[in-house]
Amino acid sequence: MASDVATTRRQDVAGIVRIFSTRGAYCGSLWHLGATPIIAGSRCLGFRGKSISVPDFDHSASGRGMKIHEYQGKEIFRKAGVAVPQGFVARTPQEAAEAYKKLGGAIAVVKSQIHAGGRGKGTLKEIPSQRGVQLVKSAEEAAKVAEALLGNTLVTIQTGEEGKKVNQVLVEAGCNIDRELYLGIVVDRSAKGPVFMVSPDGGMNIEEVAEKTPDRIFHESFDVDSGLQPYQARKLATLLGIKGKSIGTADKFFRALSKMFVAYDCSMVEINPLVVTKEGELLALDAKVTFDDNAGFRHPDLAELRDMTEEEPAEVRAAESGLSYVKLSGNIGCLVNGAGLAMSTMDIIKLHGGFPANFLDVGGGANVEQVTEAFRILLSDKNVKAVLVNIFGGIMRCTTIAGAIIEAYKQVGFNVPLVVRLEGTEVAEGRKMLAESGVDIIAAEGLTDAAKKVVAAAG
Repeated sequence: MASDVATTRRQDVAGIVRIFSTRGAYCGSLWHLGATPIIAGSRCLGFRGKSISVPDFDHSASGRGMKIHEYQGKEIFRKAGVAVPQGFVARTPQEAAEAYKKLGGAIAVVKSQIHAGGRGKGTLKEIPSQRGVQLVKSAEEAAKVAEALLGNTLVTIQTGEEGKKVNQVLVEAGCNIDRELYLGIVVDRSAKGPVFMVSPDGGMNIEEVAEKTPDRIFHESFDVDSGLQPYQARKLATLLGIKGKSIGTADKFFRALSKMFVAYDCSMVEINPLVVTKEGELLALDAKVTFDDNAGFRHPDLAELRDMTEEEPAEVRAAESGLSYVKLSGNIGCLVNGAGLAMSTMDIIKLHGGFPANFLDVGGGANVEQVTEAFRILLSDKNVKAVLVNIFGGIMRCTTIAGAIIEAYKQVGFNVPLVVRLEGTEVAEGRKMLAESGVDIIAAEGLTDAAKKVVAAAG
């Protein structure tokens, strides 16, 4: 049974990597066992341990924290001394044309701005022939491409089929590209600090590199206090095949980026591609930046960079109520107290043929109002066909959950079957409250019984 449960986690709980570091990390169609997750964007690069093939999943799952757009990330790069091309953000076709004229070059690139990677290969739902990133050679062409992108939905490998609406584009100066590299910095728990991940094989096919030639991805940890050392910067440059005068440029670039990562309390920085120009300079042609939201109090100025239209509304709503919630693609809603129990609940639902619709941990100190709000969030998901409440009353009292269920029934109503399993503190009182409430619930004895009943109820 243990191996079956492990398999279900690999297949269906990949999204939980956004909140919890487990004992593995998911990358494309590979689950890397026995390794601390090292995740860049929605990619897992540079794993250690055994890999086995499993079905694919929603690539929109990514590291927890506050994301920002590419153009915002590049502005931070610029301030930190990390070289980026000149560019201007545009929200109308006219602004895109003006941006092209300001750049003054013969070629520019118009890039859709959404919180997802894979934009170069991505296409619009409404105009399948239109890519998310396109080179342009005139102001008129820049306006035309911007008009096609703005207001439409871009679908990439990381957005899922629903895609993301493009509300703004970045018009950026072209450059003489000699080589495309990959560079990322993430927090590696095994190293107890940040780690550079680099590959000489950057560009749009980095996922294939991670899957087929992982030996082409290199790591270098650095100390948060002393930063990346000169010898480490030169080592990274050598691994990337950077030579001659470009080594000095790389040293400056890498060290500036490492300082920025620490200074801004980042959880992830990714540049793909990092290019070496024909003139020997290094330029960040991309900028994916995620900040650790636990450190937000240290950076109040960053709050204005947050784009709420890019975030899952239910997850934002849950966070505002102090709930840990991740939306998934199944049809069984889960309300559980404790992260470990929540993941075990999702495992056993899958083991018995069901599909979790979410991860939701109400924690040990939630009150009736928070739990009632949790029910509102669960029931607002149109995909949910049944809900499983699985509570082990330690700090959280079963009477609190029972009261919340009754209150949610009064305020919201239950339009789907509700399976409830209560154990622990004040369990007898909680069960009595539910039995006498008149609320239509399906009582369960034990986790296996609960999983079987909710899977059957969901059809």
